[in-house]
Amino acid sequence: MKRERLEEVAEIIDKRGKMTLEQLEEAFPDVSQMTLRRDLTQLETEGRIIRVRGGAMSVKEVQKISGEVYTQKTTVNMDAKIVIAQKAATLIDEGSSVFIDGGTTAMYLSKEMPDIKCNVFTNGIAVAMELAQKKNVNITVVGGQLMKDNLSTASPAAKEYFMHTNFELAIVSATAFTPEHGFTCNSQIESDLLIQVFKKARHVYMMLDSSKIGKINPYTFAQIEDIDVLITDDVFPREYKALFEQNDIVVM
Repeated sequence: MKRERLEEVAEIIDKRGKMTLEQLEEAFPDVSQMTLRRDLTQLETEGRIIRVRGGAMSVKEVQKISGEVYTQKTTVNMDAKIVIAQKAATLIDEGSSVFIDGGTTAMYLSKEMPDIKCNVFTNGIAVAMELAQKKNVNITVVGGQLMKDNLSTASPAAKEYFMHTNFELAIVSATAFTPEHGFTCNSQIESDLLIQVFKKARHVYMMLDSSKIGKINPYTFAQIEDIDVLITDDVFPREYKALFEQNDIVVM
């Protein structure tokens, strides 16, 4: 019986692409909201849907938008990314100007962000699409070459754009980190863009889940001393936490 209901829930979400919890309650009037929430949690664990604020989106719909590679990345260390995103969302104040990158953790941040008046600059396509659902957030998307693995853009023109743009916060993520090589990514033009963003931001918040520790990518865009706050998960190694704190960096 439960399995049949789960299949029905997954099927209707696949058919519509995205549904709110209220819409699901209308579709399944005999099922409690708590049960539907548990169903969504199980379907997400099975990789059938992706939870979004107030409801769920079909994995097939996300794949239409982003492609298989990005969809797979959203599910890697997903619980940690959501925890980090929830922490980061509390740091965005009404009226602020913020740069948010295009990583999958940033995508979860865009889901968790409150719908408040603020200006968001981003090079993330999926991030912008999620933020577009919020009424009060002003969104500016910078253009350039599309990097399909993380659905973000970067270009010399985007770098120049940020030479003439001001924002209080830069909230970014890294695909790899070691103390020796710093925060690294896979694209030279993305690295150049982030370096310029760091120059303009008053404060830099780095989102880094523990799975990125000890990995090295080709291009370094920041060192430990370049950030102000590290936002991480609950299993972040103590020795690394101490390393950041020794450099007067707040660890959340």
